[in-house]
Amino acid sequence: MPNMSMTKVPMPEQDPNVRNKNFEEVSLGYTEEMAVEEAERCLNCKHKPCVTGCPVTVRIPEFIEKVAAKDFEAAYEIITSTNGLPAVCGRVCPQESQCESKCVRGIKGEPVAIGRLERFVADYHRAHSNDKATKVESNGIKVAVVGAGPSGLTCAADLAKLGYEVTIFEAFHKAGGVLVYGIPEFRLPKSIVQNEVDNLTNLGVEIKTDMVIGRVLSIDEIMEMGYKAVFIGSGAGLPSFMGIEGEALVGVYSANEYLTRVNLMKAYLEEYDTPIIKSKSVAVVGGGNVAMDAARTAIRLGAEHVHLIYRRGMEELPARAEEVHHAMEEGIEFHTLCNPVKILGDEDGRAQKIECLKMELGEPDASGRRRPVPVEGSNFTIDADTVIMSIGTSPNPLLRTTTEGLEANKWGCLVVNEETLETTRKNVYAGGDAVTGAATVILAMGAGKQAAEHIHKRLSE
Repeated sequence: MPNMSMTKVPMPEQDPNVRNKNFEEVSLGYTEEMAVEEAERCLNCKHKPCVTGCPVTVRIPEFIEKVAAKDFEAAYEIITSTNGLPAVCGRVCPQESQCESKCVRGIKGEPVAIGRLERFVADYHRAHSNDKATKVESNGIKVAVVGAGPSGLTCAADLAKLGYEVTIFEAFHKAGGVLVYGIPEFRLPKSIVQNEVDNLTNLGVEIKTDMVIGRVLSIDEIMEMGYKAVFIGSGAGLPSFMGIEGEALVGVYSANEYLTRVNLMKAYLEEYDTPIIKSKSVAVVGGGNVAMDAARTAIRLGAEHVHLIYRRGMEELPARAEEVHHAMEEGIEFHTLCNPVKILGDEDGRAQKIECLKMELGEPDASGRRRPVPVEGSNFTIDADTVIMSIGTSPNPLLRTTTEGLEANKWGCLVVNEETLETTRKNVYAGGDAVTGAATVILAMGAGKQAAEHIHKRLSE
């Protein structure tokens, strides 16, 4: 008999006034009893609408049925038949707008907590199983993957399982892409990412770090080394700025740089001498998940005031509701319907204040959201000796400018065939943020799977 509770089993969390001073994981995860209780809320619908909302088509009702039966290892096998990063997805996927948005239980109450259950299963397996992925028999065909982020890791894993000799070329000194440099430790512990990377190397995938493709090697040179296909999953790491006065002042960061210094370069650990300004008053410009990550990181680095400035209203914030909720609990100060116009500095060229203009919402723009319109004469300033710009990113032009025949659109995103993800260069494929611009981890993973499927079809001809 299903559990007909209208609400999800709550997820245990650290107290907000404790967690905003440490980098330990905020959400503590379900116990076995909690997971079983939540799994029993699933109706195991005949048409499985939740699966249609998953970019990697996890067999959701099947794995949840195994959780309800306390067969957690069987649940893990079901999830990983289509999703190679379950511990990651269970933590950072926007389930509320994907699988959970399709859940029938959400019509008259809260949907089943699919993401929490996926996380539980992955964590249970990691804690209780010593099984390791093993390399399958090689088919002798070499494939290169550019970028060790979510799309690249997924593509590499799927191809390795089919017998391909896969090499990943990663620009940073550590594999994981945005999972290690972008998402903070308190949302996604790096030990979990490393575990997923280790699973990949156990499959026989070779990972070469410090390899900036377009500088160290070109795509053409990779092909000349005997690789029959290349998948580009290099992400969208080029930050955007507003072009306002004062952006060149000391103390003004892009969110990418700020989070990379903290996450990848370990600025939050005392034993690491990572250069970063730890100020008392921080302003973060933007309203997405990256903005929330930057704001919540700043308060953990000791800021007394962290101001989040967003030009639309609270209802229009693009960040996940959970991240906004956590940020508010942790003391982040929200300034909505405001837009920066200038950053003011001292005589030494250091940021001191950010000047903003109040906004009001006008007619909808091309995105369907109401366009923010400035309120003349409403200027005000906020004290901030660190300003973090989190207004979007785009793909780095290095690859497309060093590879003949690799076309991009006006936003700098690679042009691909929508079905196969092949670029305008034969046997060169691309997916994830390099194609879509900044998006979600799970959408990047879906692109990695899609590309792997079509690379296999091409190389099997």
